[in-house]
Amino acid sequence: MNKKYKNQLRYVFLFAMLLNLVALQGFAQTPNWDNAQWIWQQEDGPSNTWMSFRKTITIDEVPETVEANITVDSKFWLWINGEMVLFEGGLSRGPSQAGEWNRKENITPSNSWYDTVNIQPYLKKGENTIAILVWYWGRETHKGTHIDSGKGGLLFSSEIGNQHIVSDKSWKAIPHPGYDNTIEPASKAIVQYSVLFDAQKAMQDWTKSSWYSENYNDANWPVAIEKGKLGIAPWYNVEPNIVPHLINHGLQNYKNYDDSKFPFVSDGTTIKAILPFNKQITPYLEIEAKAGDTIFITTDNRLNRINATYIAKEGKQSFESFSWMNGHEILYTIPKGVKVNALKYRWMSVGEMVGKFEVDDPFYQRLWWMGNNTLFVCARDNFMDCPDRERALWIGDVADQVGYLFYSMDNAGRQLLKKAILQTTAFSENGVMGALGPLRVRELVAQTLQFIAQGIWPYYLNTGDKETLKKAYPYVYDYLALFPMQENGLPEYRIRKSPDSWDWVDWGVKNTADKQPIQMAFYYFALKEAKKMAEVLGKPEHVKWYSNRMETMKPAFDKAYWKDGFYSSNTEKFKDDRANAIAIVSGIANPAYYNQIVDNVLIPNRFSSPHFEWLAEEAMCITGKHKASLERMKVQYQSQVDKKEMTTLYEMFPKGGSYNHAWNAPNTILSKYIAGVRPTKVAWSEFEIMPELVHFKNIKKTIPTVKGNIDLKISTSNLEYQLELNVPENTTAILGIPKTGKIIEKVFINGRSIWKKGKMKKKINGVEYKNEDAKYLKFKTSSGKWEIKVAYKKQ
Repeated sequence: MNKKYKNQLRYVFLFAMLLNLVALQGFAQTPNWDNAQWIWQQEDGPSNTWMSFRKTITIDEVPETVEANITVDSKFWLWINGEMVLFEGGLSRGPSQAGEWNRKENITPSNSWYDTVNIQPYLKKGENTIAILVWYWGRETHKGTHIDSGKGGLLFSSEIGNQHIVSDKSWKAIPHPGYDNTIEPASKAIVQYSVLFDAQKAMQDWTKSSWYSENYNDANWPVAIEKGKLGIAPWYNVEPNIVPHLINHGLQNYKNYDDSKFPFVSDGTTIKAILPFNKQITPYLEIEAKAGDTIFITTDNRLNRINATYIAKEGKQSFESFSWMNGHEILYTIPKGVKVNALKYRWMSVGEMVGKFEVDDPFYQRLWWMGNNTLFVCARDNFMDCPDRERALWIGDVADQVGYLFYSMDNAGRQLLKKAILQTTAFSENGVMGALGPLRVRELVAQTLQFIAQGIWPYYLNTGDKETLKKAYPYVYDYLALFPMQENGLPEYRIRKSPDSWDWVDWGVKNTADKQPIQMAFYYFALKEAKKMAEVLGKPEHVKWYSNRMETMKPAFDKAYWKDGFYSSNTEKFKDDRANAIAIVSGIANPAYYNQIVDNVLIPNRFSSPHFEWLAEEAMCITGKHKASLERMKVQYQSQVDKKEMTTLYEMFPKGGSYNHAWNAPNTILSKYIAGVRPTKVAWSEFEIMPELVHFKNIKKTIPTVKGNIDLKISTSNLEYQLELNVPENTTAILGIPKTGKIIEKVFINGRSIWKKGKMKKKINGVEYKNEDAKYLKFKTSSGKWEIKVAYKKQ
């Protein structure tokens, strides 16, 4: 055998080993569900069951890494050796279809999500007790995002050294007798229930050990009933939970009830415990009471549907209601004579509130904070319109949230948006992408078009997740192809094409929405952003199709609607700010009309609800009217900002509906246009900072991106401009130094003079001159920390 042939064999052998190694690594990361059984009690339900599971194992040594993979319908809480490991795991079901979706027979098969939990720190040598509380909802709602399997179930798998621990009939299982599952649902629109817990029926043994502790005696518990292995109906397959676990901020004191306020004896009046801001919380108490004393817990939110009722046992006790609620105040009604030793709450959030915005104007500072709170209280298992009466995935609301989630939320928020995209598209039907999913393909045309343009494409732009774009895109194209073009060059106005459609655009001022130009502009916007998707995915025939439609629509839109603004109806009656705003934002409006639109429509008319308000403000910024945009924003939100007890934003102007509604997005304007920070290339590989300071003198901002946090601090005066900036690794920044009305005399970067008398003076590593226009002098910087100081010429 010659030397060349031997070398070839050697390379083949090494390559095969590499492939095998990769395969083994992939296998190690995939849960081993062999022999694992879905387990429950004999009965499949019933709904609103709280099922307790226990399993005791013995281990010789604790490995360095131990993960447990757990999936349930619907939620679970995990303890090991009596210590809480995960507070509220599980995700509302419905990641993707698992077979044919037969709407006529109401069959909606769906996979289940599974959570991977690090349990290694909680294990010890010898005996260990695993305890899991599973809450089975057993219902769906017409506005829900949870697909009920019809059966409660737990599937568990963990490899601990050489042992493979799985859920099977060796586990113990019993419905928790303390929870009353006969109570009525909290709402027709919310899948979760309120809680009624009777502590007199709580499970404790003679040692007073709780049922989840390692010392508890479960000898009298029945064994779990095996219901089938992975893949069996109705749970089908399982997919990894793509959304990180909720952040458990722990038990915290209320603003007005710190430890110094306890203990005290209740006088029977309702106790108002104040939260720092409107949050999703589970309420907690410690009391000394008589058996049968009954405590009721709710919130100040008039639309709140989730409450808790606690029936006390004799003596000292504690209780936490696991069905989350929200509000500004948590209201405890405690019988007279009960000794109260503690009142606390637990805040659970989707990720951390990483994004920051500070400005030297208390109105806009407080408004951004209220908007940020609104975003977080409207996110959990899914982005939702509001956390009280519905908790529904309206994709138009999600599109509004997308505008500022990339300025506020970390990876958890990005993953939650990915889930919304996958769920919405996977449950399309006959080309229709429903605006409320996944349970109903309820078509709201404007919302679906908005979601394509301001939800799906921005997700890719900000994350670079091409795989998700590839999955979603076919549904985008199919939906846009449902619009036949007319002889006038515009698509047919789409209405009532599906039995569950709704010809709705916006609440706002009654009977003022100019629906036809709104839908046409949104359709153009969706075409424009879908064309970018097709370019990324290499679909030239689709690119051409989009281009042809856009080229036809632009002059046709102008001809059909332009007067001194864009209108399809009686201009004496109204001039709709929404139609004109989206015409600008979408790009279908001729820039020559911008000033007329702003002066004739956007400044004098304010018909929009918060759902469209940010688009009106964005349109004004696009036209260069940043000051007018901020003025409009202040008029619209002034009464809410002035209401000091409020920490979130209303569904309607000046108030009305829910007081924490997702579609409030002034933060998008403040972040993207006033601070001027936005991505210019995919996944923030390049971004720009083009601030429009208007009357602000100081701005401080943190933007959590896929590349890392961008931190910037801007301060300015008549003669100076300073910028401190952290540019994450693997990205570059285009910095615009404002020059409108001023002459830049000198520029210093990291203490070195690089610009003087209108030209580059010295080069500095990582910095290059880019260009100059009427508004900005622009430099390009690499990653790192930069300090820019600018001297303006005295005038």
